[in-house]
Amino acid sequence: MPEAIRRLATIMMADIEGYSRLMGAAERDTHVRVSRLQKELIEPTIKEHRGTLVQVTGDGFMSVFDSPVECVRCAIVIQQSMVGQNLELAREYQIRFRIGINLGDVIVDGDEVHGDGVNVAARLENEAAAGTINISASVYEQVRHKLVCGYQSLGDKRLKNIQDPVLVYRVLPDPASVIQATRKFSARVGVLTAACLLLLFAAGAYAWQRLIHPPAAPVALIRAPVITNPPPEPANPRIQEAVARVSPSPPTVPTVINDPGPPDPNPRTALVVPPPSPKPAPPSVHAPEMVSIPGGSFQMGSNDDPTERPVHRVTVPPFLIGRHLVTLGQWRECARASSCREAPAGGDDEPMGNVSWNDAQQYVMWLAQMTKQPYRLPTEAEWELAVRAGTDTKYWWGNVMKANVAICKGCGELKRPQKVGTLPANPYGVFDINGGMSEWVADCRARDYMGAPADGTARVTPDCRDRVLRGASWTNDASYARSAARDFYDASVRYPTHGFRVAQSR
Repeated sequence: MPEAIRRLATIMMADIEGYSRLMGAAERDTHVRVSRLQKELIEPTIKEHRGTLVQVTGDGFMSVFDSPVECVRCAIVIQQSMVGQNLELAREYQIRFRIGINLGDVIVDGDEVHGDGVNVAARLENEAAAGTINISASVYEQVRHKLVCGYQSLGDKRLKNIQDPVLVYRVLPDPASVIQATRKFSARVGVLTAACLLLLFAAGAYAWQRLIHPPAAPVALIRAPVITNPPPEPANPRIQEAVARVSPSPPTVPTVINDPGPPDPNPRTALVVPPPSPKPAPPSVHAPEMVSIPGGSFQMGSNDDPTERPVHRVTVPPFLIGRHLVTLGQWRECARASSCREAPAGGDDEPMGNVSWNDAQQYVMWLAQMTKQPYRLPTEAEWELAVRAGTDTKYWWGNVMKANVAICKGCGELKRPQKVGTLPANPYGVFDINGGMSEWVADCRARDYMGAPADGTARVTPDCRDRVLRGASWTNDASYARSAARDFYDASVRYPTHGFRVAQSR
């Protein structure tokens, strides 16, 4: 028998809220759905975040991680994925996990894990609401400066069979939801009431406009017979009445011609054409300003990090890239067209953040459709060529970070993204590409550059879950602002530090 050992581990416990009710309502269907989730979501996600699945029960699972950051990140991906799984299901058929996470000393005995650390995680899971993640203070202290998400303190909790109270936090993937989570019921009722009143007002205004400006009758081409022997002129000599005889199919409306004009050279018929109705103007689209990049060959990557190796030569055709990150104002146009989710608060000239890769892809597809231009996300090679701007140093200005050229930790006085174009552009005329927002590109995640394309195209694998991010955000240190620096994250997860810019082939 192998000897049991002690180790420090991060334990994730999860179960399905209302599992017995689900099984009672549809036993076989629930079993099939839970088994599929286990194979297609739970197991791959735990593995991708370097965790170990220790135990699986009918309605839950336990896993352990070396890293609290990876454990919480894994839990967020699972919960965000379940939101998408449940979108089209009625509430009573939704599968929703409760997750508890604790960092503690445990006993590892073969394939089993025991100890108070496990017990605390299980109690945290019991305290969690459906679809949420509860973490202990020990986990919070490790992740609060490493993950860009919100945390809501639930205070000290007396957990069953745990001697001392445990300070519990709820993880909120969107920081704005911290305010939402503590909002009073009366405030929610007030917002709903205001929304209803606004809708009623809009409906009333629309009805009034229809009353005073009724819609125009359908436009039709009417052939009216010319009256060769007119009756005596009416009292007003300037008016003649021509009665149009209309064919029964399609049905039309008789038309009165106030001024018939000169005699028609054709003695049989005259063609009367009503003026065309004005066409609605196309929706306004302020497409991002583009910069022409000449393309060419360059040495991609560096020896500063294993993910940036090997350094390899890439030849990129000429292309266009956004001079700025996509802004809140540009995103709001997509939202008004009901093709993108609502934008957060902020000025129209501030960069759009808190987007997943899927969100960014949705925007470029909408933009391409509206403008009839082939917009897309830049490839990783295109992005690095654009940021280097013909240089081979760590940054386009040299090998040492300069103050107030990029927004990151230790990069100057600016601590958060400003309106686009605040800091100097690089020699190609591209702004804010080193720091401020981490930027999504088209490529799928790869451990390094082994086997990477040499022609500047994106590296894409079937059904890849993680995509590449380039450039530093305001929460990263200066090493992330290097031209070669790269990062990866789940394509379906939103974080405030993630933005993007668009590209086009030329």
